Amino acid sequence: MSSGVEAYKEFFETNIIPPSWKDRSWSKEDFRKFHQSTVESKKALEEWWVKWANELFWFKKWDKVLDDSNPPFYRWFVGGEINLAYLDTDWQIEKGRKNKVALIWEGEPWDETLKQPKEVKKFTYYDLYRESNVISYALKEKLGVKKGDILTFYLPMIPELPFYMLAVQRLGVGHSIVFSGFSAEALAARILDSGSKIIVTADGFYRRGKVVSLKPIVEEALKICEKNGLTIQKVIVVKRAGIDIPWNSERDVWHHELISGIPPTVKVPAERCTESIISHILYTSGTTGTPKAVQRSAGGYAVGLYATMKMIFDAKDDDIFWCTADVGWITGHSYVVYGPLLVGLTTVMYEGSPDYPEPDRWWSIIERYGVTIFYTAPTAIRMLMRFPEDLIRRHDLSTLRVVHTVGEPINPEAFNWYYKNIGREDVVASSTWWMTETGHIITGHFPGLGKLFPLKPGTNGYALPGVTLEVVDDDGNPCPPGVRGYFVITSPWPGMLETLYKNPQRYIDAYWSRFKGKMYFYTGDFAVKDQDGYVWVLGRADDVLKVAGHRIGTAEIESALIRHPAVAESACVGKTDPIKGQVPVVFTVLKKGFKPSPEVEAEIRKYLRATIGPIVASDVIITFVDSVPKTRSGKIMRRLLRAVVEGATLGDITTLEDGVAVEEAIKAYEAIKTAIGEKKG
Repeated sequence: MSSGVEAYKEFFETNIIPPSWKDRSWSKEDFRKFHQSTVESKKALEEWWVKWANELFWFKKWDKVLDDSNPPFYRWFVGGEINLAYLDTDWQIEKGRKNKVALIWEGEPWDETLKQPKEVKKFTYYDLYRESNVISYALKEKLGVKKGDILTFYLPMIPELPFYMLAVQRLGVGHSIVFSGFSAEALAARILDSGSKIIVTADGFYRRGKVVSLKPIVEEALKICEKNGLTIQKVIVVKRAGIDIPWNSERDVWHHELISGIPPTVKVPAERCTESIISHILYTSGTTGTPKAVQRSAGGYAVGLYATMKMIFDAKDDDIFWCTADVGWITGHSYVVYGPLLVGLTTVMYEGSPDYPEPDRWWSIIERYGVTIFYTAPTAIRMLMRFPEDLIRRHDLSTLRVVHTVGEPINPEAFNWYYKNIGREDVVASSTWWMTETGHIITGHFPGLGKLFPLKPGTNGYALPGVTLEVVDDDGNPCPPGVRGYFVITSPWPGMLETLYKNPQRYIDAYWSRFKGKMYFYTGDFAVKDQDGYVWVLGRADDVLKVAGHRIGTAEIESALIRHPAVAESACVGKTDPIKGQVPVVFTVLKKGFKPSPEVEAEIRKYLRATIGPIVASDVIITFVDSVPKTRSGKIMRRLLRAVVEGATLGDITTLEDGVAVEEAIKAYEAIKTAIGEKKG
């Protein structure tokens, strides 16, 4: 098999490079001209995205590619009729993939005797078609679900989640997926806002060898809903763990009983959905304020997914694709379910934790199924870096050809470790950038084009063709290379959110009002562009400390710390100080072989002085912990850490990793109080 870089080069030369340029070597200036040609006018922008849209199946082609008559409420492929479920199943069957494996699902439980997972299920495209048709029929004929409804899914990483996603898409019904780690209060808030009358959940699921019960959380959420005037008509429960759960016989129904008696060959016609039909809403998990419900339709979203599966992942028919994200987040929507199926790949879905029963579980999955494309989060990489590399070498990872990251900035050390140990330095690898609001990836690398674009560890690469990005100052003017500014998107793109559900004014205020007189989409991130045009996203603009009048991003401090040979992970937050304004507090996880000591702390402080400067090093509070608290999706829970250092209540910690992470949060709380006390003393 050709290397990842060679395969990527072949794809670009075949599918992207204009015919007039194919007989000569590309230069960087050629690429810049090519990129500019896709966005230099509205006509060019539309032509670029129509190129990709024309490769998809439409019941009816669009009347207008882009309606920009009422910015920022842009509409793509206006009048076009499409259906995500049809694209992901029916269309794939029509293309000859009926008996191809579409989904490989692995449960977490492990057989210690046989040294293999206890549960592995494989579903062909025909299986997905049948399963989703049966559910569509049950929802429509038994429960009266109709086009325009929104159903809430509070499900773990089990096959029934994509089954239900495809089932409601088939009906032209929207879904609101709530991450299964959220609390009853968080779930209730999302149900109330969406107005869902039907909830789909499970009795429980497996996490680190334990059963996590979901149904009691749903019960608490529904009590909150009823107090606020919303009565849920039906709760559908998937039997996953086989545990005792609270039950309301008038409202609750087992999934297997709901579909009982429906012939597996039943066919439900796919609804022809226009841009006015909601495909899904998804609530952003902001640290303050009520969650924002991103609203999206199917057409532009499908085009963006299809294009990025080709451009970023170089999807080929024989690829085995594994994105480790939970489907409860947009990354799981786009690159566990809809995107890989849209291009006819086999997608892998894993229920449990990356370190159960041992920290090589992910590497065993890659070897077991011959994964060729791997997509994961920097936080997970940094966590797995702490363990001996022998755990990696015991597995054959030679099938990998593309390995990307997503979710937050990746520090160069983590990237190099990932590229060397997982990618064997012979893959396409990059840190992609996108967010819930963008719907799909909008930055990436283009290696292999005459070696024009060498990998720069930690960067997010370039804007995709057909997307315009900029780094601007407070007035919305472009920053010079190397100068930090606000990261904005300056043109509409097909997978973008169309508005915030039932809240158009908040949509304008949150995303389009930051820069007066300029129609820029404000991402909320800081970034820089270097001399070569590479984008480096630095982290959230609100994650900025102001120390004695000096502004510095917490991500910059964390990235500097990670480069120290003793540091495995770090999380930085600010603590209010009456004199300095704020002082940085750093929770530090040491690599194996290093132990907390005054000497190690002094060395780290000296290192920070050399890399960040004396302002930070003089006042930084360093506390050593065994792990930093993370959500089950792998993101560091900085909100919790901020509450810790400010002496506030810890608040809701139900999204934390079970058991160990909660204990570590408590340990961190005690450790930081001790550290702060010592500083005062």
